[in-house]
Formats: sequence, structure tokens, C-alpha cells
Amino acid sequence: MQIILGSQSPRRRELMAGLGVSFSAVSIDADESFPADLQAGDIPMYISRAKARAYTGNLKAGQLLVTADTIVWCDGRMLGKPQNAKEAQEMLRLLSGKTHQVYTAVTFAECDGRMDTVVDKTDVAFRPLTEEEIDYYITTCHPFDKAGAYGIQEWIGYVGCIRLNGSYFNVMGFPTHIVYQELKKRYIL
Repeated sequence: MQIILGSQSPRRRELMAGLGVSFSAVSIDADESFPADLQAGDIPMYISRAKARAYTGNLKAGQLLVTADTIVWCDGRMLGKPQNAKEAQEMLRLLSGKTHQVYTAVTFAECDGRMDTVVDKTDVAFRPLTEEEIDYYITTCHPFDKAGAYGIQEWIGYVGCIRLNGSYFNVMGFPTHIVYQELKKRYIL
């Protein structure tokens, strides 16, 4: 079966390659809005499935599409990708000194319309961050393409993350252990 990763994310592409599987990657233009009543892990599940639906018409027999979406959930609210430095500062201030959740949903879709979605959750604890640390991180790493305004694999993760309960790679946006198991289940690996 040919695997197609529907993602523009260089991190997801790198993590999929790290699994040792052959795949091609495509960019998918999908509506990422979601119903206002969705909470926590239901949000990335909805968006990941929307990405898959936006592309499944292009699938042929023998192809498996893999899409994903990640959100940060803190104090009962979703933190998506910040639009600017001010939003990034607000998000990082909210995360400072707290434990939050990172949810990633991964959808596996085939040309016959069959679609399976799995969701992973990781609890991430940050120590209190200073304004200087927040400003330094935003200035040097420009985290505007990352849910919650941070990448765990970047400077802020090095100095701010004090505890993880769950998958590190899930926090990066692609729970590789789940993807691997799902591909094995489909006899691809």
C-alpha cells in the first residue's frame, strides 16, 4: 500500500521518515474551522478528518492517506497557532507555571471512504517563565506555525518543560508510536 502523508509540516514529514516507511507527502487545503461546542481532543479529531475528506477524492485503490492535527488545551481553552507576537506572548504566559494538554489526532483514510482516527494526549508541565524568556523565545524561534506558540524541541522546551506524561513526539505534532501501530495493523509494516 502506498502511504501519502497529507501535511505541510516539516516536523511531521521528518517524524514519518523516522519510522522507516516509504511515503509521499502532499499539501492539503482544508477548512480548519470547527463547531464551537467541541472540546479538547474532539477538536483535532474533527480537523484531521476534515483534512482527510478534502483529499480523499484524489485517492486511488492501494493508497492510504495519513492526516493529523494538533492543539494545545489549557484552562479549558484551545490554543492554536498564534497570528502574531502578541498572541504568542499571551499563550506562553497562560502556559507558564502550569500543566497543559497536547492533543494530536491522526486520521487514516482510503479511497473507499473508510476513515479511522486515533487521538493521543500528553500532559506537559512548564515551570514559571519570565517575560524575558518568553520574548527571547518568540524573537529567536518565531513559533507562529506551532499550536500553543511553542515547539517542545526548541529552546523553550529545553528550559521550560519540567515534566511530560505521554509521548514527546505527540507534543511535536505526530504520535509516532500510534502511527507505527496503525500501519502495522494494516499490514503495511
